[in-house]
Amino acid sequence: MSGTGAPLLSLRGVRKSFGGTRRRGARGGVAHLVLDGVDLDLAPHSCTVLVGASGSGKSTLLRVVDLLEDVDDGQILLDGVDVADPWVDADAVRARLALVFQQYNLFPHLRVMDNLTLAPRVVHGRPRDEAEAAAEAMLAKVGLAHKARAYPDQLSGGEQQRVAIARALVGDPEVLLLDEVTSALDPALVGEVLDLLLDLRTEGTTMLVATHEMGFARDVADEVVFLHEGRVHERGTPAQVLDDPQRAATREFLRRLHR
Repeated sequence: MSGTGAPLLSLRGVRKSFGGTRRRGARGGVAHLVLDGVDLDLAPHSCTVLVGASGSGKSTLLRVVDLLEDVDDGQILLDGVDVADPWVDADAVRARLALVFQQYNLFPHLRVMDNLTLAPRVVHGRPRDEAEAAAEAMLAKVGLAHKARAYPDQLSGGEQQRVAIARALVGDPEVLLLDEVTSALDPALVGEVLDLLLDLRTEGTTMLVATHEMGFARDVADEVVFLHEGRVHERGTPAQVLDDPQRAATREFLRRLHR
């Protein structure tokens, strides 16, 4: 289901660096430029997949979209409103987005049900019974209703990642951001997480996904974006970018990936 109409999420000229200043010799050292003028559009009900080598800026891009990192320059437009503006209520923006990390980041001392209901109850003030009903429905959706009373260390890695995705979805976000969600998994468990993401894609969930899983990118993406040295180096359909790349850096990345 490809997205149509105006973009739900747009990045315009987004720049982000870490560590000091870019002016050589200035106090604080030389900054490391991680995102260098990134432009990106994400339509409703679409899936954009970010690919690129480690250090290309994929994770940082997701973190600035979720306002976990401030941008140095540029705009992040959510329904046309620049949410990177410092006057914007970041918590209200994050309620519309959900970021799932490489590591599961579940609270180990809380049962699965409590991991899912903590934010709805404490942050958003939902009654416990309402929050638990929503959590039960989401756990059923990811095939883990029978694990609601388990602790995270009683789950496999794939189950923990599916719980993390359920926790992100229970707030009904407008955009689901996924950062290499299979990278910490045993290869035997990758498939169960990718199958879940494929189901979400089929249902029309709007997703921005950083991944090294090229088969997944080929199957689900409306657009594949290759990041290289903090820039959008090449973009297009999966067939265009993965099968017929036009840039030398893209070809070299794919060659290394398939060695």
